[in-house]
Amino acid sequence: MQKILPVIMCGGSGTRVWPESRETLPKQFIPLVGERSTFQTTLAMLADPAFEKPIVVSNVAYRFLIADQLREIDAQADIVLEPMGRDSGPAVAVAAGLAARRAPHTIVVVFAADHIVRDPAGLVELCKKAAAAAAAGFIVTLGVKPDGPATGYGYLRPGPPIAPESCVLALEAFVEKPDRATAQGYVEAGYFWNSGNFIFRADVMQGELALFEPAIAEAAEAAIDSASNDLGFLVLNAEAFERAPKKSIDYAVMEKTAKAALIPADIGWSDVGNWRAVWELSDRDASGNSVRGNGFVMDAKNVHVRSDETLTTVVGVDDVIVVTTQDAVLVLGHEYGDRVKHLVDLLKKDNRREAGEHKRIFRPWGYYQSVDAGQRYQVKRILVKPGERLSLQKHYHRAEHWIVVRGTAEVGRDLETHLVHENESIYLPIGCVHRLGNPGKINLELIEVQTGSYLGEDDIVRIEDAYNRG
Repeated sequence: MQKILPVIMCGGSGTRVWPESRETLPKQFIPLVGERSTFQTTLAMLADPAFEKPIVVSNVAYRFLIADQLREIDAQADIVLEPMGRDSGPAVAVAAGLAARRAPHTIVVVFAADHIVRDPAGLVELCKKAAAAAAAGFIVTLGVKPDGPATGYGYLRPGPPIAPESCVLALEAFVEKPDRATAQGYVEAGYFWNSGNFIFRADVMQGELALFEPAIAEAAEAAIDSASNDLGFLVLNAEAFERAPKKSIDYAVMEKTAKAALIPADIGWSDVGNWRAVWELSDRDASGNSVRGNGFVMDAKNVHVRSDETLTTVVGVDDVIVVTTQDAVLVLGHEYGDRVKHLVDLLKKDNRREAGEHKRIFRPWGYYQSVDAGQRYQVKRILVKPGERLSLQKHYHRAEHWIVVRGTAEVGRDLETHLVHENESIYLPIGCVHRLGNPGKINLELIEVQTGSYLGEDDIVRIEDAYNRG
């Protein structure tokens, strides 16, 4: 059987599960359910021999996060980077274009990195069945049987089988998110939810895009033709890709094409679209309570508590979700899950840093985490992975004092090089050219104390950088 090329869309920000999911670390990279992130869970499913090595489509901000999560589970993928977000239509166009360069009849399946499937073996089998229909020229989507009149999903109206005894059905209508009354009618009429998974032949998708959205098709092809390779990532050409209209693949193709089909998918699918969905997917006790991390529930039912560090307790309050992070707490009634996105929008308008950033900021070399800050000082915890190093840099407005608490630091300071061991420190005056590296085999951890008149991250003047950042 012809192998299937999986493409994982991995660029969303996941604001509906704030405060754990933020722009600097969105939900697809977080273990919302289980020990692995949803991205890693999807990758593990693709180890089946039915699939080729996957392509991951994301944006430049997440490139090193993706590479790290691949390494953590010993997985491989080709990583394609969008210079800016243009929604799923251009992303699928790029996926089809890359697949067609291998062979026009390549069968492609598109997955979302932030969805969960309880029956991965069942999904693999459905992909194989859908691939046969895709080879015949259909664009197949997986249709999920609704468990209620949800307003957050698109709906699919099924038609008759595309062939006698086929499990693949014609798709008679592809409709966007309805109001509740309309959704109830759809459920009663036997409609399916749109899962956002698509299986198609590369040249067929290219043809439909050229027919319905020629600007998307042209921009995607030009972005691939002029793409560059940077540290092993394929970076799409920014000028070309920006010409693509910002449009979902649903609007661009699926609502218009006469080649759409669906295959019913009873596989325990969830898009983990809000905190209530996380609670539903989590293990719960006899009272319906779920606790992840440092939490405790008493005299309450249907409670979901999440806290990595701070003890978080709930007493006598039912049907709530409480999420505690280092710098934010969310208390949410079950029925208000879809309001979290609006909350984040309001926080952004109020210029709250917590709306988009965690205290821990990941970098290709490791991470830094804010510990304390005052008018003329800031304290950070820094972790540098073995063999990695920061950029060669200087600051015009601050001095830094580094205290090593674990491992050994290799510190370049102007024309000197110092090895700084545990319980030792080094001072970096304003204006000195410096670089921090970890020459050892264990993580390097240090405390950085910054002092000066301005302590913003934009006071970093990079002179040389191994990760090609500006």
